[in-house]
Amino acid sequence: MELEFHQLDLRYEHLRRHNPEAERQLLSALADNGQKVPVVVLALGQDRYVLLDGYKRFRALRRLKRDTLQATLWDLEEADALLLERMMRTSEPDGPLEQAWFLCELRDRFRIPPEELARRFDRTASWVSRRLALVQELPTEVQEHVFFGRLSAHTAMKVLVPLARANRRDCLRLCNALVKATFTTREAVTLKAGWEQGKAEARERLLADPVLFLRSLRAVEAPEQLRGPFHLWLEDMGTLSAIARRARLHLRHGAILLHRSPAEVEEASAALRQTILDCQALFQRSERDLPNA
Repeated sequence: MELEFHQLDLRYEHLRRHNPEAERQLLSALADNGQKVPVVVLALGQDRYVLLDGYKRFRALRRLKRDTLQATLWDLEEADALLLERMMRTSEPDGPLEQAWFLCELRDRFRIPPEELARRFDRTASWVSRRLALVQELPTEVQEHVFFGRLSAHTAMKVLVPLARANRRDCLRLCNALVKATFTTREAVTLKAGWEQGKAEARERLLADPVLFLRSLRAVEAPEQLRGPFHLWLEDMGTLSAIARRARLHLRHGAILLHRSPAEVEEASAALRQTILDCQALFQRSERDLPNA
């Protein structure tokens, strides 16, 4: 069926992640070839339709000054259609924050209780509760750090959600400290404990340089034998793993390596080659020294 733009209700646009690079590529494809895949809509009555799937196509066609778009009509209840569309989605999977937005929409718009949400998603009630807390308890600034990959969702749920319930200002200040560097969840828990137990002067030192705070804490608490090469190697491996996860998140939120200048491509290639060489040397030596690892 063919619909005009003014007939569409965009109530679920806020649940969709925007990827500028992907939208530029789609815009180019639609300009060259036209719309090949219809959007999915639900009937509202009075010649109005809810746009369920196809928000990128909608925005691209609107930018191309088109008047209409092709649509497929689903004959389902709205809540069931939302769940089906999510299960059928073949693009990049939702992260914890997008899952939280979706759960909130189902709970608030359709009055689906958390226990029923857990059943429909084949998850535990605790899983639903932790994700809902991301959007119910955390300040908007913290949610933005999670969304853009500067802070892991696991750290936010374990460390910042409980702090936000007690003191939102302290939650924001600790969050700003955590995004200054890459921390494991265990280190974030340690920083939270240091924040809660410390006096005003200790808290300010922690916020100013959380890395130095952790290093000082280890030096005070760890026996001399626990600060040898082996435990330093363990710490470095944890840091390397955290950096790799953060780098993957940067790639996930946009094709950052596409459409770069020749100089930028060469710089990126050189950095990637050097990183591969360094990591391969580390892994080969580690496997040789730890044959049963």
